[in-house]
Amino acid sequence: MAIQWYPGHMHKARKEIEEAMPQVDLVIEVLDARIPYSSENPMVSKLRGDKPCIKLLNKSDLADPKVTARWIEYLEQEQGVKATAITTLQPGQVKNIPDICRKLVPARDKIEKDIRTMIMGIPNVGKSTIINTLAGRTIAKTGNEPAVTKRQQRINLRNGIVLSDTPGILWPKVDNEASSYRLAVTGAIKDTAMEYEDVAMFAAEYFLKAYPQEICERYKLKSLPETDIELLEEIGRKRGALRPGGRIDLHKASELLLHEFRSGKTGLLTLETPEMAEIEKEEVARVLAEKEAIKQQKLEQENLKRSGKRHQGE
Repeated sequence: MAIQWYPGHMHKARKEIEEAMPQVDLVIEVLDARIPYSSENPMVSKLRGDKPCIKLLNKSDLADPKVTARWIEYLEQEQGVKATAITTLQPGQVKNIPDICRKLVPARDKIEKDIRTMIMGIPNVGKSTIINTLAGRTIAKTGNEPAVTKRQQRINLRNGIVLSDTPGILWPKVDNEASSYRLAVTGAIKDTAMEYEDVAMFAAEYFLKAYPQEICERYKLKSLPETDIELLEEIGRKRGALRPGGRIDLHKASELLLHEFRSGKTGLLTLETPEMAEIEKEEVARVLAEKEAIKQQKLEQENLKRSGKRHQGE
């Protein structure tokens, strides 16, 4: 079952973004380099229309660099999109963003008008840290948890760029179940809205397939476990996550796996590839089309019933 988390302030933020978008020249969308597809809010594409967009793959210092390079190439296939990998640990990378803005919107720069940008992104993706680096001062509140920014604000960077900050928003329903789990694994969904063991088993299953060497090295395993539950049990034994009687504390082992992945201690790991995204997009489209067809069929049946009752009444 997909994990859902959509607090009330996110609905309000979406409406505010929709209202402000006509006055925006350029959209900056901050993605998590470990999950570029799953952290790409489908509402952003709908709201921005044909406006140019910079997609920042933040936290690239935690992601697999080879996969990140493939993601940049994949994202730039879309018209008007420039993608670049950054980490807020290297402020110089962040400070290059205004130059990219000017290249994408040269007309505003030529007439010496401020480029009006809007920065968007899912919760806990590092958006506020990027804003503070660009501004050279603390403007946006930061925190290692989702949904810190609650309201929209306008910031003049005094370098020809005016930046509208927005709260981190998810979308009302995450249709792709795998994406909802990846969002939970990276910390975009509050820990209180998920089951640790469930999310950790999802992560463990993927790590065993995609990064077996890194997992063995991090947890000093002599051989690779065959299943997700076996990996969590091994982590529990190695790290002393035990309950009375020597039983494995799966919750504690799950916390260890997720927290060490989020901090980069497990290695430079990416949870999805462009190829995976293409397959999952097709599957989501198929499922949604089936649901729509069933919905239409029910409506037609109800209309026939109503029509039949009217004829009987006559």
